[in-house]
Amino acid sequence: MAVSPMLIKVAATLLTSEKGRKGVGFLLVAIFAPVILIAAILCSNTAGGADHNNSAVEASFYGVTYSEDVPDEFRNHIADMQTAFSLLDSAVAEANANMTDGNRLDPIQVKVIFYALCFGENAPSQRAADRFVDCFFITEQRTRTVLVELEDGSVIEQEEPYTATVPLSLAAAYENLAAKLDRTVTDEDKENAAHIYTMIAGNANGSDGTGASGGTIQIDYGSGTGSTELDTSGFTNPVGKNADDLVQYAIHAYEEHWGYVWGTFGHVLTESLFEAKLAQYPDALAGNADFIRQTWVGGRTTDCVGLIKGYGWLDAETEEIVYNTNGMPDISANEMYHSATASGPIDTIPETPGLAVWHDGHIGVYIGNGEVVEAMGTRYGVVKTKLEGARWTHWLKIPYISYD
Repeated sequence: MAVSPMLIKVAATLLTSEKGRKGVGFLLVAIFAPVILIAAILCSNTAGGADHNNSAVEASFYGVTYSEDVPDEFRNHIADMQTAFSLLDSAVAEANANMTDGNRLDPIQVKVIFYALCFGENAPSQRAADRFVDCFFITEQRTRTVLVELEDGSVIEQEEPYTATVPLSLAAAYENLAAKLDRTVTDEDKENAAHIYTMIAGNANGSDGTGASGGTIQIDYGSGTGSTELDTSGFTNPVGKNADDLVQYAIHAYEEHWGYVWGTFGHVLTESLFEAKLAQYPDALAGNADFIRQTWVGGRTTDCVGLIKGYGWLDAETEEIVYNTNGMPDISANEMYHSATASGPIDTIPETPGLAVWHDGHIGVYIGNGEVVEAMGTRYGVVKTKLEGARWTHWLKIPYISYD
């Protein structure tokens, strides 16, 4: 495979800059050719080749800047990818509007796979983006019971048909993509996508319960009865999204000891919902499937950023979590951090309950008095921990939450 001088120059530029040394182009190398890695390493210092974070991935997902020496052609590739992401988000949102029971397509997963398969191509049209997203779901005709008010004022139950969107397994999605794109989706493609997904979304099994020094930390588990009822009685402003009510929501999840399952955000984990998550994230969840069934099925579950998104999507009047509502987008912990307009190192955190605390791939809710509520991991669920001694590196004001 021939490699253009431009791409070799990009790799060399990324790795000889400070930003590049922090983000060796793992995926860039995998997509274009091994010779780029050779050229890049020759131009970098010893430390430069060790870190597999990818500057191009960060630029595409977070909008971070890079050296002025990077050629315009490569900048255009990043701009095309960001345009594609916007179109894909729109298509995913349309599909998810007809999802039920806590199911959803994962927009990060869709974009990561697009990146792995299509980086370097021109930005697609909306129609092409729609067709790409079509590979991740099917539609089914179903019926549901609704209440209908008659002319005399009486109310009866009536069956009505509707179209439901059902996510496909990751394996089926890859098969559809291979047919749609008329190309083989290789194991290397899938490994690239998995690598980037972890980079953007974090570890699917969450934290291992250790602190900044590597030792164990104090973990407090809720003593609730395991009730699946949501409690908004202590909310100060049910119609708005604010820091005080986020704290109340997080404390309730801790007190009832909600479980942790990747890709969930506060719904009751039914067996069917878990089967859908297992098909969507087979590599991430299969190893803990028996534990999840025995421990978390039947109760409410979330992942770390899902705890925050679940509050953002909560309709306090109906006490239902309605996906992608109230201006809160479906984003990862890292994306939430990078989109924050106010943030800082953890040792500068203000005493403001409702701030988020973050380290790469993980996020929690600061509830005040040096305490954090976090969906810690598969083996822990939603717990309360101490801020001091934990791995948090930064605090942030969560976008879409009021701190007035």
